Amino acid sequence: MDKIASGWINGFVGVLIFSGSLPATRVAVSGFDPIFLTGARATIAALLALALLFAFREKRPEKGDLRSLAVTALGVVVGFPLLTALALRHVTAAHSIVFVGLLPLATAIFAVWRGGERVHPLFWLFSCLGSFLVAGFALTQNLSASLTGDLLMFADSDDLVPPGAYATLLRQLKRSGADFVTGSVARLEGDTLVEPPWMRRLHKQRMDVVIDDLPEILGDVFAWNKLFRADFWHDTGLSWPEGVRYEDQPTTTLAYLRARRFGIVPEVVYHWRIRSEGTSITQQRSSLHDLRDRWTTKLSSLRSVEEYGAPKVTAIFRDRVLAGDLHRYFAELPGCDDEWWELLRTGVLSIWGSRSLTHSGLLPADRLVGWLVEQGRRSEAEAVAAYVRDLGRPLDRVDTPDGRRLDLPAEVLDVRSVAPAALAVRDSER
Repeated sequence: MDKIASGWINGFVGVLIFSGSLPATRVAVSGFDPIFLTGARATIAALLALALLFAFREKRPEKGDLRSLAVTALGVVVGFPLLTALALRHVTAAHSIVFVGLLPLATAIFAVWRGGERVHPLFWLFSCLGSFLVAGFALTQNLSASLTGDLLMFADSDDLVPPGAYATLLRQLKRSGADFVTGSVARLEGDTLVEPPWMRRLHKQRMDVVIDDLPEILGDVFAWNKLFRADFWHDTGLSWPEGVRYEDQPTTTLAYLRARRFGIVPEVVYHWRIRSEGTSITQQRSSLHDLRDRWTTKLSSLRSVEEYGAPKVTAIFRDRVLAGDLHRYFAELPGCDDEWWELLRTGVLSIWGSRSLTHSGLLPADRLVGWLVEQGRRSEAEAVAAYVRDLGRPLDRVDTPDGRRLDLPAEVLDVRSVAPAALAVRDSER
């Protein structure tokens, strides 16, 4: 093989290998500090170079070459890897290609300036043409992302974003290199702000995790307390379902499952307005339309979690997350019509029929109502739901040889006809 052919082949292989550098660095900085990453790259390269020097018995550099080698190493070994790693914590690999596309031309300019090389005019023509093609292609591919920005956040028109919320989310996003960050939420009722205890628990500390580390976070289904990287949103094909209520849950579930890592901050970053007149579409749970949409979004989210294939995540999602708002529907049981009852029971059985809501994270009274729904005992389910509503406090407990259980008046429910698991009170609930 002559030198020209060998040069073309080696050059092509080099370009092919280098083309993977930025995407690989983009992935690496999500889990490693840029300075550590730069040191690791330099160490690995140094060990390989040392092995080759010994294998080929190359001469040591002359003293006069050491200064040039030091300057070269400063740029090639430290400068380029470190600066690109720092940059790729904040921009996508595709965006960075715009700048790297100018690298060959910049190299040629410095070769002429510092090395005194004389090159043919055609070299400059093709160097400029190649750089412009690479940069132009990269800009064209990212035009839509540039128009909409590198970040995405959503908000409802009648809610409030507190001062500094976006800055808090952005700091965590930049620090962690995560695909998105989520923060806590406070309910705004009139002039009163209340952070729900379960949201405070899910966001109790600042962290960066994957879904297997904290499956309970799937309960944070809201769209508007999250800051997404636009490239993550677009590359994973995320979008909001249209024409259905509770559209947040299927999409946010997919975001958690598809993210390499996501960040959590303990600060309240969104004020969710609760309408006192009850006109919000999610405050109409007694309607068939609402219940039908709720089952649609729950089942869609469950399918995504099951496809993810982690038994622990699926179990927690089914028992703690999906069951979480059922008590609001059980409260609508007294006086419901036949069609609503059938739809409620069908949905419950489709998700918990093989396991039972007695294993869920619902409160004891709601687990009991859920079991009655599963059994098709409509009148008793309505009676217990009405009794709980009118009582205005937790149901009474009674100690038995088999443990503590719920105690209800006989005119409400004959507890002798109920499975012990449906009446059981857990140790943590005493």
